[in-house]
Amino acid sequence: MNRVRIEDIARHSGEDVEIAGWLYHRSGKGKLHFLQVRDGSGTIQCVVFKGDVSPELFESVDRLTQESSLLVRGTVRPDPRSPIGFEIGVKELDIVSIAAEYPIGPKEHGTAFLMERRHLWIRSRRQHAALRVRHELQRQARRYLDDNGFLLLDSPILTPAACEGTTTLFPTDYFGEPAFLTQSGQLYGEATAMAFGKVYCFGPCFRAEKSKTRRHLTEFWMLEPEMAFCDLKGDMDLAEDLIEHMVQRTIERRRPELAALERDVSKLEKVKKPFPRLTYEEALAVLRKNGRGLNFGDDFGAEDETILGNSFEQPVMVHRYPSSIKAFYMKQDPECPELALCVDVLAPEGYGEIVGGGQREDDYEKLKARIASHGLPEEAFAWYLDLRRYGSVPHAGFGLGLERVVAWVCGLSHVRETTPFPRMLGKIWP
Repeated sequence: MNRVRIEDIARHSGEDVEIAGWLYHRSGKGKLHFLQVRDGSGTIQCVVFKGDVSPELFESVDRLTQESSLLVRGTVRPDPRSPIGFEIGVKELDIVSIAAEYPIGPKEHGTAFLMERRHLWIRSRRQHAALRVRHELQRQARRYLDDNGFLLLDSPILTPAACEGTTTLFPTDYFGEPAFLTQSGQLYGEATAMAFGKVYCFGPCFRAEKSKTRRHLTEFWMLEPEMAFCDLKGDMDLAEDLIEHMVQRTIERRRPELAALERDVSKLEKVKKPFPRLTYEEALAVLRKNGRGLNFGDDFGAEDETILGNSFEQPVMVHRYPSSIKAFYMKQDPECPELALCVDVLAPEGYGEIVGGGQREDDYEKLKARIASHGLPEEAFAWYLDLRRYGSVPHAGFGLGLERVVAWVCGLSHVRETTPFPRMLGKIWP
């Protein structure tokens, strides 16, 4: 008897199969037991009829508790009442393990209670759906880049210097030398772009921000493409195309999971090119009309990003911020040096920034001066400056925060539900 995944059950209608999984729910009446069994790919009803199995097996089903592990063998048969269109008529059932009393029941539990039991909470229907959507978004991001000539080259986790600012570094000891957990793979991405043309890295980043907002994690995953011979416009075009691909392909492949999350998919279906594009000053005007008293040179906070995002049905691209509020590596606009050739992509529905990037400074002397003006040690960036000495070209890239994209696509209220084991301020267990 072949073992199959529940998500593939439709291919085996009328066949005898085996599934390996865990009991999600049990009910029964008279000569029937109804077992909802999940295997990680889906959930299916397994019907145990007293006349089809041994008396010992039928009686043993009464002992099953939630999350008991099982091997179920039986016939796949159509069931129009089932969400997946099929059920299994049980012929044999092996109990692998009887679970202890499960601590997460159908009643309402507080967030703190659930976070302490995150290792079990991820088995629940909504968490399961969100993490499957996360997987799909990752897969579609990589598929898009792989199909468009990008090479995946992983960047190091341990780095000798800051990328985004020295105040948000996690320090560690590296054989007697100071080192830090990476804030971004961007600088190394620039180096590999000079070798391979179009590259990306996709891995964890760490920011020691003392923030307790619904948008922040101290450890998160970032997708970072970098391109040689590319300017700000090309960078914006790539971000727009990538986001549309990720969202639309995920809608196609994960509609049941989005339904389980009660996500209004009609809003995601509007995520199509072209996205609105505003300069920083145009964005300022929108914010002022909405009562925000900001001046030129002010950075946008969460409330500002929410207002801008809610002004459009698609993600909005805000570009050319003041260079004074952007990182040292951002190239200044030749036509207006007080502006940086940068872009932030803000998601609609109040989810804020999901992409930040821009054109990188490719002039050796200008970059050297920017490193000094930011109070950064030049020796730590000697290798980075070398990229401008040996065949420098215009180049650009961005970072896409995976957890924020997952929160937006799933319609989740907090990023803690977008990753299996979130790391937040004061939260490192389990």
